[in-house]
This record gives sequence, structure tokens and C-alpha cells, in this order.
Amino acid sequence: MIGLIDCNNFFVSCERVFNPSIRRKPVIVFSNNDGCAVSISNEAKDLGIKRGDPYFKIRGACKAYGIETFSGNHKLYGDMSSRVMSTLFSMVPDIEIYSIDEAFLHFDDMLSEDLPDFGREIVRKVRRNTGIPTSLGIAPTKTLAKVAARFAKKYPGYRSCCVIDTEEKRRKALELTPIREIWGIGRRLSRRLADYGINNALQFADWTKEEIEKVLNITGEKTWLELNSQPCVDIESDEAPQKNMICTRSFGKPIATFEELASAMAAFANIVGRKLRERSLCAASLSVFIQTDRFRDDIDQYQRSAHRSFDEPTADTLRLTTVATDALRSIYSKTHEYKRAGIIITDLTDAAHIQQSLFGNPTQRERRKKLMSVVDSINRCSLGHDKIHTAAYCPIDTFVRREMPSRLFSTRLSDIIRINCTHHG
Repeated sequence: MIGLIDCNNFFVSCERVFNPSIRRKPVIVFSNNDGCAVSISNEAKDLGIKRGDPYFKIRGACKAYGIETFSGNHKLYGDMSSRVMSTLFSMVPDIEIYSIDEAFLHFDDMLSEDLPDFGREIVRKVRRNTGIPTSLGIAPTKTLAKVAARFAKKYPGYRSCCVIDTEEKRRKALELTPIREIWGIGRRLSRRLADYGINNALQFADWTKEEIEKVLNITGEKTWLELNSQPCVDIESDEAPQKNMICTRSFGKPIATFEELASAMAAFANIVGRKLRERSLCAASLSVFIQTDRFRDDIDQYQRSAHRSFDEPTADTLRLTTVATDALRSIYSKTHEYKRAGIIITDLTDAAHIQQSLFGNPTQRERRKKLMSVVDSINRCSLGHDKIHTAAYCPIDTFVRREMPSRLFSTRLSDIIRINCTHHG
């Protein structure tokens, strides 16, 4: 049996852990630059707020209904995710982390009758250790576990854990699940299936193999098999080798000077360089792009990109920054203001099998490799993220609009909650 544990309204829940005054209030967490709602409390959903609603359209409603609003605090959310996953690992050794707020748990050696109580114990312990409420679905396949997790979250009677362990439960759950809610189906495919009279997951699961092969591709067939209790989705083994990496941002306010753009590029290079080294990869080429605000009709639009190749694949932040800055210089125009920019790292290869340049300096290459290793070690320690960086670097948050930030309660000492323990009387 496989479990899918899902943190309920995760970003909102993280904010509520450290701010008890908002636990029963409607709450919204917004995306980068406070663009649109990405996490919504149940209270806000009841007021008609939907995920993806742009802030400028719901600003009035937020004020009228007293909705608490927050800019995305992703350092806090990442740290809280790590705490949730650590608790899960302490109880179930075989785990696949699927996203920042979801993980698959493998219960291969457990009896079905023991799963409901153990599942609720997992939910209880995560809540006790982290303050984050979760829902757990358990079933024979990952897709069915997703269905079960939906029921665990939606219906209080399950007490946060739903187990689909019989044919009767499977068919009932699928009958009550709209086809658009099935993992891997999506909005476009659900509309296509509706043309065939398929409106719920049971109707889809009851199709014959011949009908499935006639209408759907291999991914759709896998979903059909999973809904019929045949495991065939392996997240880890299905993942193709990574061939590129991208880091982009929309700026909170337009940037005009080359120096500011170069600082942003240095920040992008710092991020992708660290990710390359974490994954033991090197990049053979790099592209940068800049563009003006495409939503403004009153300005002259300008969008350019530039591509550069390395003499030999690299994960050296200093080299990435130098080449990105050079590429930026070739496309920069001082007559425009830029709303978005980014770096795209391409042609990724395994760091252990790179083709070295005939004219490269092995000694310098080894020194740079050691330098990057030391930098990464320092940045991973308690001093904090990105304490060591290039001189051109400027933190990404500098360029992002965050008008409603919360504190870094769990990762910055100055933001830690203070409790008044003074005895009165």
C-alpha cells in the first residue's frame, strides 16, 4: 500500500503556526511580486476567493472581508517543509518527496487493518512536531492514494486519514470524484473525455483497454491502470535526465541601469551554480534574456536574448557570472526599462564525465572546484543562506515586491518569537 500525505493549505498553515491570531480568519498568501493568490485558507475560499486570482482584482474584497494577506515567504515555507519531511522519515523510512508539501509513503510491510490507526498517528505527530495540519490517503497505487487524500481532506469523518483497501471503497471513491480532479488528467483532457460521456473517475476506470488505447497516450493509459489498482507510476525512475535549468524573475519595479541588471544576473548565476553543484552537473552553454513590461501598451516593447558556450562544461559560479554579464552587455539598451530577466543553463552533463578543454588549466580548475566546495559548505552552515557570494551579487528579494511580508520565524535569529515570561502578582 502507498500513502500520499498532503499539507493542508501549506503556505497559509506555515503563517498560522507562528501567528495564532489568524488561525480562524480568512488568509491568502500571494506569489512573487504579490501577483496572485497561491495559497488560500478554507475561510477565504468560502468568501469566493480562488487560487490564481490576481491581487489587484481582489484587493477590495480583502479589505471588505478583513482577509489577512501575506507575501510569499519561501524561506520559511522551505524550512517548515524540511521539518515535516524529517518527521515523516522518522516514522516511515521509505519516502518519496513529491513536492514542497506532498510526499508518498510506502507501507509495504504493514497489514491493511493497521493502516488507519497508523496513518492517523502520522498526521497527529506531524501536527505535534511542526504545527502543520495534513491529510493522508492510502491505497494500492499513487493515483488512488491521491484520490484518498482528497477525501481525507474534504470529509472530517475520516479524521484526516482515508484508506482505500477494498474494491467497494475504490469504486465508491472514484464514482464521487470528478474526472478533472484525477492526478494526470488536467483541464484540457477532462473536457475531451466529457465528449465521450466521461464525467467521473469511475466511468473512466471502467473503460476497456481498447477504448483507452484508441483515445489516450501512454500517460493516460498509466492513469487508467493506476485507477484500476495496477501500480505503474514511478516518479523517480520516470524522471528524464535534466538537460537545462532556468532562473528568472519579474521585478517589483522596472530596472533601467546596466548595474542593476548585472546584479540580478549575478544572483541568477549564484542560484543555478549552487543547483548544478548540488546535482553534480555542469553546463556547456548559457543564455540570458531581458524584456520590458509586456502588459504595457504605452511603451516601446523590447526583448532580447544572447547565447554563450563554455570552453568546457562548468558549475563554477564565478565563470557563470562572468559569461552571463558579458552576454547581458551585448543586448542591453539604456533607452528601456526592464520588467523581467533570466538565465537559462543548457546542455547539462554529469560533472564526473565532462569533456575537458585541450587548453584548460587543470590546476586552476581544481582550485576553483575546491573554492566552490568551501563556499557551499559555509552557505549551508548556521551563518545563513548565501553569506558568501560574488561582489556583483544582490539578493533576489531586492528586486521583488513584497508589501505584506511575514518574519523568518524559524531561520533568522532576530525574527524568533519572543515570549514574555515576567511573573506578575
